[in-house]
Amino acid sequence: MTADPLAPLLDLADIAAAVERARDRFDRALGHRALRRHGGQVAAEVSLRSAVASAGLEGHHHEREAVRAGTVTEPVLQGALRVAGALPGLSELWPKAPRQVLAKLHVLAAREVVAEAALGRPVDDPVVAARLDALATLVAGGTQVTPLVLAAVVHGELLNLRPFAGPSGVVARGAARLVLLSTGFDPRGLLAVDVGHREREPEYVGAAGAFATGTPDGLRSWLRHYMSAVEVGVDQLTAIGDEILAAA
Repeated sequence: MTADPLAPLLDLADIAAAVERARDRFDRALGHRALRRHGGQVAAEVSLRSAVASAGLEGHHHEREAVRAGTVTEPVLQGALRVAGALPGLSELWPKAPRQVLAKLHVLAAREVVAEAALGRPVDDPVVAARLDALATLVAGGTQVTPLVLAAVVHGELLNLRPFAGPSGVVARGAARLVLLSTGFDPRGLLAVDVGHREREPEYVGAAGAFATGTPDGLRSWLRHYMSAVEVGVDQLTAIGDEILAAA
């Protein structure tokens, strides 16, 4: 039997414990009373906050309430909103045709940002193509690690490769969320991990750079950051639930 290529990541110092802690906190948050009757409302708010955070990480900062009011027409923010809205409908196709879905995410993210001819087309680089193929193999069942680790790897690798022109980070973050949706870890899209990345942006940028080195320490740095971002996302879920119950 071929060894799981991502299994060694769980042997890095403190990573297995960090993954378990993040997963346990999310599991507990899923018992929030707001999810019984207002789950759709919670998911919509998570989607909005995730999109605003993702655009912010691309350098396009907007106030959430202005976005909610529909007054922000800036293209990267609009692309992030389109990506967030499309994720539930792409979750079934993602493990079957990940490269097709990545192209779709880029079309959604980069419309009116890059030339139309570049939409959905990865950069012409054989190294990038080979690594995208390897990533697609992982997504399509090439690993049995917990979805949190797979999502972190998908996110980090796409940030590193920047396989598409324009707001490639929006694509990377959307793909990572798709891992969590499609595997059943977070099928309703309740975990605002991107808010965690945004709140810890200097760490996010530094850890992504460390991931790109491919060293054990670099991979560990990224995975530790990712699990911390998951915990921030759990806090967001709880806060959103509390706000919705208070307003009901």
